[in-house]
Amino acid sequence: MQRCTVRVCLKNEVIYTVAMNKKKNAPVRKIIADNRKARFNYEILDNLEVGLVLQGAEVKSLRSNHANIAESYASFENGELWLVNSYIPEYTQANRFNHEPRRLRKLLISKREMARFFNATSREGMTLVPLKLYFNERGRAKLEIALARGKKLHDKRETEKKRDWGREKARLLKRYG
Repeated sequence: MQRCTVRVCLKNEVIYTVAMNKKKNAPVRKIIADNRKARFNYEILDNLEVGLVLQGAEVKSLRSNHANIAESYASFENGELWLVNSYIPEYTQANRFNHEPRRLRKLLISKREMARFFNATSREGMTLVPLKLYFNERGRAKLEIALARGKKLHDKRETEKKRDWGREKARLLKRYG
């Protein structure tokens, strides 16, 4: 005889706990670094999730939530895509096998996507900007990069005005119903 509830199953007088996810099919992402200025400085046109080639000490450092991608960008060299100027600090327990904090890191991307991004960056004058660095459901370090076009100063001011007006409108609606 088997009786099951939401949290506990009884089968032959042995109690089994059943782990239930609150939302099914909800991606579990542990965000390590977020490039918040990218959305202000660039007009985001297309996003893509890519993998990173990391050393062991870099992964340990990322697991302790230490990274900075604010000043970094992606660049093409010798037919490969590289992450330039990203900062992953040295892992304190890694002694002599530590990595260089600002080294070039290879990005893993399909050939089709690489060709599409290469054409956009070389012909149309766009750039590849990292948006988020996170661990996916399987525990792999992933980077969300975006194909972006730089904003002019007046575009930034316009974005700021729209954001401020949206906040003011929300305050007025909350206050006066």
